[in-house]
Amino acid sequence: MADGYVKGSFAVDPLKKYSYADYLTWPDDERWEIIEGKAWDMSPAPTTSHQIIVVELTVILGNYLKGKKCRVLVSPFDVRLLDEESDSVVQPDLSVICDPSKLDKQGCKGAPDIVIEILSPSTAFKDETRKFKLYEKHKVREYWIINPETYHIMVYAHTGSEYAKPDYYRKNDILKSQVLEDLEIPLAEVFSELESLEETADRN
Repeated sequence: MADGYVKGSFAVDPLKKYSYADYLTWPDDERWEIIEGKAWDMSPAPTTSHQIIVVELTVILGNYLKGKKCRVLVSPFDVRLLDEESDSVVQPDLSVICDPSKLDKQGCKGAPDIVIEILSPSTAFKDETRKFKLYEKHKVREYWIINPETYHIMVYAHTGSEYAKPDYYRKNDILKSQVLEDLEIPLAEVFSELESLEETADRN
């Protein structure tokens, strides 16, 4: 593969600006995101720690949202953030969407109310910079960034013009949300499986 091309499909040129129409033509067996017209390869596969947190939060949020209008959706799930300047199509680890009109067969058109990204070595830069700016621009009401290595979570709330300074949570804290006002998540429950995994790894 020629130097300068993004890892993955040979059809993706880092110098080109891509659209959602381009995205729909790419192979189904490859996972890509478009951020402000630029293509980002989503390989390699998520880590075990990443997937444990996804499952834990999906169960917690799913149970909390039963009977409510909001829904939690899990990647792979396309969120289309389109404007006159450029197209963006991302697959957040988890999305909470409270406006049913934004949901269609292709995913979500417009900003979710909450986006949750779990950092991994291959995605940390993108999640903390490019996606942060994208979600801020499109006014995602809350953006949660989870670090499975340090057991902490930063929750950014949108003020209407930008993200305020984050609320910072550690593994023994109880996470609260401004969007889901009576939600309380004991983070010890979220991270307990990671501690068990580390203990098992140390024994082996």
